[in-house]
Amino acid sequence: MQLPVVYQKAKKQVFTIWKSLQPLLTVHVGLASSAKAIIILEQCGKNKGYQEMDACGFHPEGGCCMLDGPEKIESTINMKTLWKNISVEGIDIIFSRDAGRYICDYTYYTSLYYGNGRAAFIHVPPLSKSVTADFLGKALQTIILEMLKQCGEERE
Repeated sequence: MQLPVVYQKAKKQVFTIWKSLQPLLTVHVGLASSAKAIIILEQCGKNKGYQEMDACGFHPEGGCCMLDGPEKIESTINMKTLWKNISVEGIDIIFSRDAGRYICDYTYYTSLYYGNGRAAFIHVPPLSKSVTADFLGKALQTIILEMLKQCGEERE
């Protein structure tokens, strides 16, 4: 599902995903336009600091995702472990604790909030000659399968 670059619409769609589909895990993928051939595994979402305007010229009230929410929420997926244990030939993978303060981090925090931490966020580079859609799809499949293994270990 493609989410709009609009805070409130993205928040509403994330809520709908969790309420209607009730997934084991939701994985969000966002574009890191400045990243060249780097995949970034994000560990946590932040609640405050959203001052940049969205595609409709708005930003969240008080620069906040959830007025009653904690300062940050960690994913139940251990991204650092994932980062240490995975490699994809032809692309660097890095670990991050800061997804920025725009729609990506806003969406991630919202999903972590509604999903009780059962969400993940991956920043990907723009498509290029070296990072094709097929290549990126296979890399994401490898990463997501490892995430699902962690989910399986949690359930046991």
